[in-house]
Amino acid sequence: MNPWGPPIDVLPYFAKEEQSLMTLLGALTEEDWTRPTMCDGWSVKDIAAHLLGDKVGRLSRGRDGHSADGPRPGEAFPRFIDRLNEEWVVACRRLSTDVLLTMLYEFMGQTTEYWAKLDLDVLGEPVSWAGDAPAPRWLDAARDYSEFWVHHVQLREALEHTPLEAEHAEPIADTFVRALPHTLRDVEARVGKQVGYTVTGPGGGKWHARLERDGWVLDRGAPPSRTPLATVTTDLDTFWRLCTHNAPDLSRVKTSGDENVCATILGMTSIIV
Repeated sequence: MNPWGPPIDVLPYFAKEEQSLMTLLGALTEEDWTRPTMCDGWSVKDIAAHLLGDKVGRLSRGRDGHSADGPRPGEAFPRFIDRLNEEWVVACRRLSTDVLLTMLYEFMGQTTEYWAKLDLDVLGEPVSWAGDAPAPRWLDAARDYSEFWVHHVQLREALEHTPLEAEHAEPIADTFVRALPHTLRDVEARVGKQVGYTVTGPGGGKWHARLERDGWVLDRGAPPSRTPLATVTTDLDTFWRLCTHNAPDLSRVKTSGDENVCATILGMTSIIV
């Protein structure tokens, strides 16, 4: 069973987002690099360093087959990821902004090339927020892109810069909503019951999850049922903040149906926490 729905093609977006990011970072002043961000304790420079870590980590692990240390005994996977991220960012504080920019310029395009050479329809490593089973590579690539996009938006907000171009957000909702079947895994209902999620405005769309004998399955489009178990509607800005725990405005969320199921849906997380 494929619970994640139809494939997402994020390859056309990588290079454009990277170019926009490097244009932004290349124009920063020394004061800009030190500005605080919504990532607690991290500055603009720290988020840029984190993005570099994501890039080189993906290349080392995926392209080069390099195996690094795993979680310590008794260390939960999310805590392991948090520790690695913090260790990397702290180490990168020893780098000048010029050195950091040079490294980012070097590795940005290589990530796009890595994904472009792979068969994205085969199963790869799990995308943890979408379930424990091996996931198709297209979902892993979309996870990569969505994380880069979120951090790019965080940088622009910290810098009080113009918003990121709307075209870069086109695959974001379609990526984050792939966590819905995993989010609903403990919801008990009759086989055939459906829930719906609508994201309005540019970059939005309609999706529904349907309970089958082996679990919940996602598809695009509004729920075919006239009486879905629950529905949630919001705009893209609120949606990505909900999914990543970035202070969403809940007044912009509309729900209907079973209140407990709606609460479960609103707890959907599309990042590792």
